[in-house]
Amino acid sequence: MSKKPAGMKAFIIVVIGQIISFLGSGMTGFAMAIWIFEQNGSATEFSLLAVSGFAPIIVFSPIAGVLVDRWNRKLVMMLSDLAAGFTTIIMLFLFAAGNLEVWHLYVLGFFSGTFQAFQFPAYSASIALMIPKEQYGRAAGLNSLAGPTAQIFAPLMAAALIHKIGVQGIMIIDIITFVAALGALLFVIIPQPEKKEEVEGKKPSILKDAGFGFKYIFSRPSLLGLQTMFFFINFVGPIGYILMTPMILTLAQTNPEGTLGTVMTFGAVGGLLGGIIMSAWGGPKKRIHGVLMGVTLNSIFGAILIGLGGKLGGTTSAVVFGLSGSALIWAFSMLTGNGIINILNGSSQAIWMSKVPPELQGRVFSVRLWIAQITAPIAMLISGPLADNVFEPAMAKGGAYADLFGPIVGTGPGTGMASAFIISGVLGVFVGLGAYLFPAVRNIDKLLPDHDAGKESVEAEAEPVPAD
Repeated sequence: MSKKPAGMKAFIIVVIGQIISFLGSGMTGFAMAIWIFEQNGSATEFSLLAVSGFAPIIVFSPIAGVLVDRWNRKLVMMLSDLAAGFTTIIMLFLFAAGNLEVWHLYVLGFFSGTFQAFQFPAYSASIALMIPKEQYGRAAGLNSLAGPTAQIFAPLMAAALIHKIGVQGIMIIDIITFVAALGALLFVIIPQPEKKEEVEGKKPSILKDAGFGFKYIFSRPSLLGLQTMFFFINFVGPIGYILMTPMILTLAQTNPEGTLGTVMTFGAVGGLLGGIIMSAWGGPKKRIHGVLMGVTLNSIFGAILIGLGGKLGGTTSAVVFGLSGSALIWAFSMLTGNGIINILNGSSQAIWMSKVPPELQGRVFSVRLWIAQITAPIAMLISGPLADNVFEPAMAKGGAYADLFGPIVGTGPGTGMASAFIISGVLGVFVGLGAYLFPAVRNIDKLLPDHDAGKESVEAEAEPVPAD
C-alpha cells in the first residue's frame, strides 16, 4: 500500500481540492446574487445574507478553537466541507420545488457558517504542522490562490451556463465539486499536534480553555495591537464592499449582469496575481509592512477608487479589454485591491504562524478571528439599511447631500452606495497609517519572538513593550 502524501505535497493537494470546491460555490453565489437582486433589488437583503453566514463564525469561534485543538483537525475540515455541500443540496430542492425564498438563504447561511467557524482554526493551525517555518509566507500566498482562482472562472461560467442549465444545473455542479475537497483531505496526511495538557495529565474545562486564547493574545501587546487594527478595518471596510453588487447592477448602463461578472473576474485575477506574488516572494522581510501598507493601499484602490468609478467613468470614452467608462475603473480597482489583500493577509498569517506554537493555534487563531471580525457583522447589518434609507435618498437629485457630494460621485440611483465606498476607504487609510503610531504593532517582528525561539524568549514576550 502506497504512503499518503505529506508535507508541502499534501498541502498543495488540499489547496487544489479547495480551488475546485470554491469554483462550484462561486458559481452558486453568483447565481444567487442575481436571483436576490431580481426579487426586489434591496441592498438590505444583501447585507442580511452576508451577516447570516458570517455571524455564526464570530459567535462560535472561541469554542470552536478549543474543540479544534482537542479533536482531529482533518476530520473537522471534512465535516465543514460536508456541511457546505448539504446546504447546497437543501437549496437545490427548495429551488426546484419553486419554494425557495430569501429567508431560506439566511437560515442555510447560518447553518453553513456555524461549521465554517471550525474550518478556519482547523485549516490554519494544520498548515504550520505540514510545512517548515521558512515557507510560511509562501504557503500563505499559495493558500490565497484558492479563492481568486475559482472566482476568475466562476462568474464567467455561471453567466455562460445560467441560461443553458439554469440555477438548478449550477447548484448540481456545486454539489459535485465539493466532493473534490473531501477527496483531497482523505488522500493526504495532516499531522496532529502533541497535546501537552494530556501528557501532563491536565484536562482543563472547555470554558477555561476558551478563555486561554483571549489570555494569550491580551498578554502580548503586539498581537493585541495587530488585531485591534483589524477590529477597526473590518468595520469600515465591509460598509462599502457589501454594496458592490447592488451598486454595479444599479449604475451599469448596459448589460449590468455582464458588467458585474466581468468586474468580479478582474477582482479574482487581482487576487490570483497577489497570491502568486506572495507565494513566490514570501512577503516583505518586515512582515508588518505587508499588513499595514496593505490596509492603506487597499483602502485607496479597493474602496475610494471604486466609489469614484461611476463619476470618473462618465468622463472617459477609453475602451480596454472590452470595458468602457465606469466598468473599466471598477475592474482596475478590483484587480489592484484584491491583489493587495492577498499580500496583506499572507503577511498577517505568516506572523501568526511563526509566533504561536502549533499546539495552541486552534484556540489562539479562533480568538484572533473573533477579535478581528466581530465588527464585520455590525458593518454588514448597517450597510444595507444605510444605503437604502440614508445614502441613496441623500444623493438623489435635490437630496440632502447632493450638492456636497454630487461633484464627486454624481447624483441619482447608485451614487449613495458609491459615496459609502469612498467614506469607508478614507476611514481605512486612517486605520492603516494610524497603526504605525503604535510601537507594539510597528515593531511586532522584532519585539515578539518566534514560538521556537527558546524558553527565555517565549517567557519574555508577555512583558510590557518598551516605547522606542
